Amino acid sequence: MKKDGSRYSKLLEEIFARNHKPGMDKVSFEREELVQAAKRLRIKLPKNIGDVIYSFRYRTDLPESIQKSAPEGLEWVIRPTGQARYEFSLAKAARVSTNPLLAAIKIPNAIPGIISQYSLRDEQGLLAKLRYNRLLDIFSGVVCYSLQSHLRTTVPDMGQVETDEIYVGTDKRGAQYVFPVQAKGGNDQIGIVQIEQDFALCASKFPQLICRPVAAQFIEDDLIALFSFDMDEQGISILDEKHYRLIDPVQMTEDDISRYRQEAVRSS
Repeated sequence: MKKDGSRYSKLLEEIFARNHKPGMDKVSFEREELVQAAKRLRIKLPKNIGDVIYSFRYRTDLPESIQKSAPEGLEWVIRPTGQARYEFSLAKAARVSTNPLLAAIKIPNAIPGIISQYSLRDEQGLLAKLRYNRLLDIFSGVVCYSLQSHLRTTVPDMGQVETDEIYVGTDKRGAQYVFPVQAKGGNDQIGIVQIEQDFALCASKFPQLICRPVAAQFIEDDLIALFSFDMDEQGISILDEKHYRLIDPVQMTEDDISRYRQEAVRSS
């Protein structure tokens, strides 16, 4: 990634420098400008031009030369604005990070042995662990069902968006929910822009349901962080964060069971 990261950074720096003026909070550009910038800088583009944008949205920070132009307390992010159209825009935070001090909740691992044997530590492996252990139900308190995996669709004013899996569910009062889930394995990071896209997806495709975007992140192979989000006029905020450690059922001690029972009684 170092070689790609260097040439990708140069391309983004060139586009930003040509379009940004002091005081601007949005800098629009089109994918075709990557081709033009590559010609000017004599940089070989990857076969998948979109990987340049993808890398900075989900894997790595924008170049320092771009970030240093952001006002204090804000960061530049890349948002989609239409088909092959984007903008650098300011946000309070670009990434969602796990809380290292948050206690892990032990969950007996219900994933079938053959799935565990062959699953990878990538987003599909993470989605499998969520599904077989019903972690979304546990996390949300809603009975959830997988509606569709890897949904790719078009949203007004954004263009094409993707989410890793869509769940729908019902709570004890009969209220119905939609949970777009973003799963991050390996070096991929949870980006605020993805959560914004999930809210837009819900508003466009499931306007009658309560939208609760969820992000999942591997901390370790069997330690998973889950986040839920809200959005208002101030932007995206984290509603809840929980860490779940998947363990062999025989590792669940009587002390664990007693402690969780006491916590349930206190919170009821």
